[in-house]
Amino acid sequence: MFISMRVIGIVAEFNPFHKGHEYLIEEAKRLVGDPRAVVMTVMSGPFTQRGSMAVSPKHVRAKEALISGVDVAIELPFTFACAPSERFASGAVELLYRTGVVTDIAFGVDCKDPSLLMELSETEPDESVLKEALAKGKSYPSARADAIIANYNGEADKDLIADTLRQPNSILALDYIRAVKRMNTGFKIHMIRRMPGMSATLAREALDTADRGSVSSVANALNGVIPDKALSVMLSAMSHKDFKIPDHEQYMEDVKIQLRRSEDISSYAYMTDGLDGFIRNNIDKDLQTKHFTMPRIRRAVASLMTGQTASYVDEEKHVQYIRVLGFSNEGRYCLKIMGKCARLPIISNPSDALELYSSNQRLKKQFESDLLANDIYARYASMESGYEWKISPIRIK
Repeated sequence: MFISMRVIGIVAEFNPFHKGHEYLIEEAKRLVGDPRAVVMTVMSGPFTQRGSMAVSPKHVRAKEALISGVDVAIELPFTFACAPSERFASGAVELLYRTGVVTDIAFGVDCKDPSLLMELSETEPDESVLKEALAKGKSYPSARADAIIANYNGEADKDLIADTLRQPNSILALDYIRAVKRMNTGFKIHMIRRMPGMSATLAREALDTADRGSVSSVANALNGVIPDKALSVMLSAMSHKDFKIPDHEQYMEDVKIQLRRSEDISSYAYMTDGLDGFIRNNIDKDLQTKHFTMPRIRRAVASLMTGQTASYVDEEKHVQYIRVLGFSNEGRYCLKIMGKCARLPIISNPSDALELYSSNQRLKKQFESDLLANDIYARYASMESGYEWKISPIRIK
């Protein structure tokens, strides 16, 4: 019975959940060709891949996804969620693989020819070209594109490759493919062209026009931009004062205080190549620069605030647990099967991690990092510290 079950893995942040996500879920089910297929999403927690705080708490975003077609929502640990694309993709794909039930993976792409990504996934970047490009002041994504092109021996047009690799979502897709192949997951890959006018960036831009403290203002800004069901979940949580959209300005003020307390921040993750000095010298100015991308700066700052060191990131290459955020009725059966097939401990509540698996120091450290990241997020989203201990996995009938 298990063999016939198709489980589609989707990696997402739902920051916020928008119509593009809705389309991705529907199209993935169509491509799989099984109306009974289960959709399992690996989603970011309080901090996103670009290093910023999510617009709403993870349990709110998980609920938005679950009422919109997702059957199981699991969380990507902070150390992989708030990370460069290679680490982000590797952690997400490994998490899906370790569930023991995922058969397919689907993700969106921006490029004109998705098949080109499959071809490029076989080309390793030229490390010497990468280092030289970085030394010349190019951003890492741009330098990495140069390094891949330098080693590419196929027939595709180099300008087309360069255009493809300029798209951040295409770079992430390339890293998903690499991870799927490297781990021999056996996943069937479905690349789905993103629809114009449907993106988290557009939704956040709409949100920026609103008074974030006003439920009605947020409702007016996002009406028609994100699906009605997802918007209703977000607005309901705000109306019940479960959270406020995080106060980024206060967060940055506290970053400045943390910098004054720390004589040396070079040991924190992503602070290499002089970024530690740049942040110190420019924290009161515009941090935008050609050499350091804003996502990298934000990830470094998030590491500073959570105490994540570079040595930990270097040493910890694997996810240590499967954190369940919620499930539907269809997802409940999948979780039952997963309980027998998973190759990692399944965590439903914090006590599971800190009590049942207290002897597993790597699991405990990774989970404690997640708890700290959530507490930091809670501080700026007007939520109670330790709120995660009071929230059980969401169940959607």
